[in-house]
Amino acid sequence: MREDLLTPAALPDDDIVETTLRPQTIDEFVGQTKLKERLAISIEAARSLGLPLDHVLLSGPPGLGKTTMAGILANEMGSRLKVTSGPALERPGDVASILTNLDKGDVFFIDEIHRLPRAVEEVLYPAMEDFQLDIVLGKGPSAQSIRLDLPRFTLVGATTRKGKVAAPLRDRFGIVDKLDYYTQEELARIVHRSASILDVQITDGGAELIALRGRGTPRISNRLLARVRDYAVARAGGVADATTATAALEVFEVDEKGLDKVDREILEAIVVKFGGGPVGLSTLAIVVGEEPETVEDAYEPFLLQIGFLKRTPRGRVATSAAYTHLGLEPPATAQQTLLD
Repeated sequence: MREDLLTPAALPDDDIVETTLRPQTIDEFVGQTKLKERLAISIEAARSLGLPLDHVLLSGPPGLGKTTMAGILANEMGSRLKVTSGPALERPGDVASILTNLDKGDVFFIDEIHRLPRAVEEVLYPAMEDFQLDIVLGKGPSAQSIRLDLPRFTLVGATTRKGKVAAPLRDRFGIVDKLDYYTQEELARIVHRSASILDVQITDGGAELIALRGRGTPRISNRLLARVRDYAVARAGGVADATTATAALEVFEVDEKGLDKVDREILEAIVVKFGGGPVGLSTLAIVVGEEPETVEDAYEPFLLQIGFLKRTPRGRVATSAAYTHLGLEPPATAQQTLLD
């Protein structure tokens, strides 16, 4: 049984749609074949031994299904899921209050685990390794430390920056794995599944076009599907075919490569305002009006993957492919800059 700390009523519309579309079992989860096989083996072994699943650390860009997989692990183990995030756990007492309310076998999911404060991390070390919690009562010379036994639980951590997870914390996870971008075929299957849940009439052509512009990410593909659905209902008789999807995504400023307005602003800033780069992350974020972490985590990975952007020791550099996509002539020095 899933127990979220966020209720549907508190979520924005797109997040409600995303929660509704999440698969509940590992068989329903499309893509990530190797990861699913490895987790299925661990789940089967844990069930056979009558033990909770080992602690799991999942990494990868946003929107690939880390939170969904945490829910699936809880469902497959027949356990409750407690959900929070690294930034929400500000003090050791915050995590201690959650740990002391867990039951045997519960799955405790921490999103953005790389953003945990150091003091909170230190509370997790004995909790993960020995299933014990150290509590200090009082202050000064009269302070006393007591150790409480915790039920055996499973901690599932998700991060977009695996390298920023402290080594002592990372080493306490028995299962460490990564989610990769999805293929167009996998995304088309996800779009068809989501359309059936949302009762959207969609053709193969419509699903394939959405998948093509889904940036290899189910979350983005599902949000594009929601926008195409809106356009189809309002302007195209309710059927989301390839023509309708093309027209809808043009209205919502998603181009043929799946780039949205902010993606293009990032590329245009580098190309036009900074002569192709290099330009520092903080400067680039200021120019496009986004937080540096948002640019680095939400936009850069895809631009890097499709070869429009390159990270260098001196900053971000636009590739010749980025110039071409923007309809501009690459400068003669573009290729040499990439080699520097």
